[in-house]
Amino acid sequence: MRSSYLLLCLFLAGLLFSCSSSRKLSSQPEEWLPLFNGKNLDGWIPKIKGYAVGENYASTFRVEGGILKVSYDKYTGDFDSRFGHLFYEKPFSYYRLRTTYRFVGEQAPGGPEWARRNSGLMIHGQTAESMGLNQDFPISIEVQLLGGTGEGERPTANLCTPGTHVEMDGKLFTDHCVSSSSKTYNGDQWVTVEVLVLGDSLIQHYVEGDTVLAYSKPQVGGGVVNGFDPSVKPDGTPLTGGTISLQSESHPVEFQSVELLNLEGCMDPKAKNYKSYYVKQNKGSCLYDE
Repeated sequence: MRSSYLLLCLFLAGLLFSCSSSRKLSSQPEEWLPLFNGKNLDGWIPKIKGYAVGENYASTFRVEGGILKVSYDKYTGDFDSRFGHLFYEKPFSYYRLRTTYRFVGEQAPGGPEWARRNSGLMIHGQTAESMGLNQDFPISIEVQLLGGTGEGERPTANLCTPGTHVEMDGKLFTDHCVSSSSKTYNGDQWVTVEVLVLGDSLIQHYVEGDTVLAYSKPQVGGGVVNGFDPSVKPDGTPLTGGTISLQSESHPVEFQSVELLNLEGCMDPKAKNYKSYYVKQNKGSCLYDE
């Protein structure tokens, strides 16, 4: 039964994505929210392992020339497992998230080998404020961003699960990471990744417009996360929404844009804030002319 449901969700999500990407679902324009404004880090909250919430150690996250950069040139000593995340201030549940990124330069001294040309988009995550001082990764779903190393295939927009699990083909998937079907992107070329998130029903990854991975039922569980408060990890709890964050794992990465199309809102055509592309009803948000 679950497999049939997932197949239906995949079909509907694919239809939603393809139609809205090329022809639009209606004459109503899509109102994408630029999470990154191209000027500064307004609306974002840094949390780096070993440092207090809001402390942007050594300007790890910065904006230069209209680009959001994750850099380590001001670090003292080795990287020393100072994993960081830049959290957007508002949580979301049903949405499309799109970013254009690239890897540049050399990895910070002392960075782990697995983190070479490695970053991520964390979704359905805990808040920055709920992370432990020495917590390494937020309990979340990671859309892993990888760059090619010139040594074999290395796809991007993979799935990793710090403190979480998902379902694939109707079965609980407990491996920490699984590769997508994307090609490898070498060098410093810009790559566009998009994620379709429908609460805890379905999540799909896209690279340059192509579907590369899909899964459902994200939930709290599993390991590969340390230093957390046990109260924020109730294993088995469905993840229907949460924070979005950008990862800092020791290799410099740049984000040209980070934008979101909210898919939850008023679905009453009589309301003045109705959007035809919404897929999740929020009756309390409807506004009407008096």
